[in-house]
Amino acid sequence: MFPPMARAPLPDPQLGAVLRRLREAQGLTLESLAHDVGITTGTLSRIEIAQSAPAWWTVRKIADTLGVSLVKLAKAVEAERK
Repeated sequence: MFPPMARAPLPDPQLGAVLRRLREAQGLTLESLAHDVGITTGTLSRIEIAQSAPAWWTVRKIADTLGVSLVKLAKAVEAERK
């Protein structure tokens, strides 16, 4: 018998909303940020609208590209939950 498969993480609507707000505040398009991060525009769009849960590497790269620390990003996501 095989062990149960791990479930994929659920998308986080608050993370997506915060990332979109940060991107727009810097005047960046989906295309430009996705290019700088090294992901497709579709992937970034799905993260922002909570249709996809990003890998940890992707979150780190987006935060770095936006010039935001992971601590600041996490605090913004938590504030969005309230």
